[in-house]
Amino acid sequence: MTDEISLDGRTLAGVTNDEGGEVGADTVFHFEQNGERIYANYSGGSVVDGHLVGTFDGEQWDIRYTQINVENETATGHSIGDVELLDDGRIRAEDEWEWESKPGKGESVHEEVDQTL
Repeated sequence: MTDEISLDGRTLAGVTNDEGGEVGADTVFHFEQNGERIYANYSGGSVVDGHLVGTFDGEQWDIRYTQINVENETATGHSIGDVELLDDGRIRAEDEWEWESKPGKGESVHEEVDQTL
């Protein structure tokens, strides 16, 4: 039996992203979780302010996000990501995203930031 993964209180950052995405290594996500509902505020890099809401069943998230970038352009999108626990206890999410407000889709990877550094 594996331990239930919770995103509550975790901080993730972008590791990789396809062209057309605005999230990068400087983008940091601060998660909260209540049951299967997840929320995050994020910013950094080309994202000035972003918010996401969605669901998480312990293995996969299904989220919608809205954000504003450094060019003052707003954008919205949807993504589904597979979330796993790494050997060191951190979380890694492999995410397939698609803009809803403009053309573009891709894949990204996020990993938990070690808060002890």
